[in-house]
Amino acid sequence: MILARRFGERDMRLDIGPYAYRMLVTILFAGFSLFLLRIVDVLLLAFAAVLLAVLLRGLADWIGQRLHLSSGWALALAILILVVAIGGSVWLFGREVSAQVDQLTGILPEAWDKVRKRLQDHAWGRGLLRQIQDLDVRTLSEGVVSNVTSVVMTTLGALGNFLLVVAGSVYLAAQPGLYRDGVVALVPRDAELRTREALDGAGYALGQWLKGQVIAMATIGILTTLGLWLLGVPSALAFGLLAGLAEFVPLVGPIASAIPALLVASSSGLGTTLYVLGLYVLVQQIESNVVTPLVARKLISIPPALTLFAIVAMGLAFGALGLLLASPLTVVLFVLVRKLYVQAALGKGEHAGAVDDRAR
Repeated sequence: MILARRFGERDMRLDIGPYAYRMLVTILFAGFSLFLLRIVDVLLLAFAAVLLAVLLRGLADWIGQRLHLSSGWALALAILILVVAIGGSVWLFGREVSAQVDQLTGILPEAWDKVRKRLQDHAWGRGLLRQIQDLDVRTLSEGVVSNVTSVVMTTLGALGNFLLVVAGSVYLAAQPGLYRDGVVALVPRDAELRTREALDGAGYALGQWLKGQVIAMATIGILTTLGLWLLGVPSALAFGLLAGLAEFVPLVGPIASAIPALLVASSSGLGTTLYVLGLYVLVQQIESNVVTPLVARKLISIPPALTLFAIVAMGLAFGALGLLLASPLTVVLFVLVRKLYVQAALGKGEHAGAVDDRAR
């Protein structure tokens, strides 16, 4: 019995090692997962920097080939072009918004006088006016100050994130191979080639997706601007620019971009509003049934259902930033899963789930 007890204790001691190892691996994996969840916003900003770097690198390569410039000078010119384009867009849209706000500031007092006169014709209206006049001015001022502070802090945070993305994208675009090789160095030697091919394929697919998006955004912006101008809607160029930029977020962006134009058109009557609504629907149909089949899908194509659910999931999980980056992130994950799992792990063919020949 003593011998059996000793053998049992020995077996238990032998089993503790593998059990402790598994527990340690589980704890480390859980801790690393929690760490990733805590820094998910930083990871999304890093991906935004990668996306902008791909755009800069593609534009720089195109400029270098056309003007026979070195890589550094071509990248500097690409950055300058992008800064001018963004600055011009912000100035144009900001000017239009400022003009609309000034117009609204002039209209609101007159509109409030009309509403007040109508309220004074009714007993309940006179009571409502007395309640409005009896509001605590201090409470209102504190609420205004609190809201202004919140808006200022949010704006400063967004500006800081934007500068971080821009700075990161410049570094990534200047030396893309350095960072790719750094990622490849983290995997075992026998997986280096497959990892390098997967990263190159994801980068190429992301570049093709960006080309398709630029074509679609330009088409939407031009057609919307021309249509609104023909309908006599004020600020047609600003609304066209907004519609083009909103096309970056499929499905959700076009709907959001139509709302301001419809609000402005409503001041001209129901007929103009319906015409503007029909214009936006027509432009989206042209983009979906003409532009996308002829151009964008020849560059890269992701199943629409996958894109739809990715946008919803990313928006619910990570908010506005996740919604903005859902489509390009889906493209990258689509290629990486196909290269590293479907082909490498499952051993299926090179054409399994491919989105583009060179992304294979």
